[in-house]
Amino acid sequence: MDDALLDKLEILADAAKYDASCASSGAKRRTGGPDGIGSTTGAGICHAYTPDGRCVSLLKILLTNHCLFDCAYCINRRSSNVRRARFSVEEVVRLTLGFYKRNCIEGLFLSSGIIRSPDYTMEQLMLVARTLRRDHGFAGYIHLKTIPEASPWLIEQAGLWADRLSINLELASDRSLKQFAPEKDGGAIKAVMGQVGERIAEAREEKRRFSPAGQSTQMIVGADASTDLSVLETSDTLYRRYGLRRVYYSAFSPIPEASSALPAKPPPLQRENRLYQADWLLRYYGFTVEEIAAGGEGGMLDLGIDPKLAWALKNRERFPVDVNRADREMLLRVPGLGGRAVDRIVEARRHTSLRLEDVARLSSGLKRARAFLIAADHHPGGLTDRADLRQRLVAPPKQLSLF
Repeated sequence: MDDALLDKLEILADAAKYDASCASSGAKRRTGGPDGIGSTTGAGICHAYTPDGRCVSLLKILLTNHCLFDCAYCINRRSSNVRRARFSVEEVVRLTLGFYKRNCIEGLFLSSGIIRSPDYTMEQLMLVARTLRRDHGFAGYIHLKTIPEASPWLIEQAGLWADRLSINLELASDRSLKQFAPEKDGGAIKAVMGQVGERIAEAREEKRRFSPAGQSTQMIVGADASTDLSVLETSDTLYRRYGLRRVYYSAFSPIPEASSALPAKPPPLQRENRLYQADWLLRYYGFTVEEIAAGGEGGMLDLGIDPKLAWALKNRERFPVDVNRADREMLLRVPGLGGRAVDRIVEARRHTSLRLEDVARLSSGLKRARAFLIAADHHPGGLTDRADLRQRLVAPPKQLSLF
């Protein structure tokens, strides 16, 4: 690799680090065959995880960090004083193939600042994916960031070549978007999400290929005054209305020469973590946004404990539940019990009456769950209602003495 290309790579890989929506989850298995190269499965230098626990690696870069837009929260905004660089389509293709052949990556995550026009930028992104697929037989994972202001035809072309498309909403409210990113239109972003969602659904019905790993988005947390409740309400709407595969949350990171309207300090990193946990409850555990938010105060999640435990502690009248009789939906609300553990419990109790030691074999979270469960040989008694239950459940483990 020549020095000029290496210098570009250093700049544009660093510029891409703020985008969290780069996981390759949901991609269908595909291999290049005898005349192609790569696949959507395999091993490499890993930095992302799929839902099944597989570690994957992606070349995560921007096509360019030049940008016509001046979004206040973005390090690559038009008025930012940063080193700039730009890849050509051919350079991105060469880098992707080179890293793949050296077993350094399993795919490509490609985003970009807006150059010349949204249409021109979207065309360049699409051409990278098309060149890799059509000219080089590349069958690895490709995730393209779409430009909402671009032509619908170009976005649809991108979906033919990419495994996943993503469109970053960035902020939870249209009001905040107008304040910090006046050149962006929240309505236009959601319209493109709707367009892409329709094409994905049509392709699945017709058994043809169009962004088979779905679409995702990202919201920045802590740049504006949006509460966790409003963030989760927006996420819930995106999941239900547009069929998004994932919403990613990225804690705001203060940038040089920032607007005085932006906070001078980042939010607690734990806030991002709690939002991911809440998002999981929303998608897989049957919780509503209102139930999740009720575990905290003032529309903000409790940073000290996970949102499922926070909800349980505020709804103690619904516990303890009988592990041998409770329905699956209620067992999913027991702190410490995950989806797989609940499924094992439901299956096992068909054949025997479960004791506490049986639950321990089926779940690694018994320590947290036992205060909320009844088993054949266990009743927590007044433990569920103890005033110090929270402290007992979240107390840090004692450090073992060396002597």
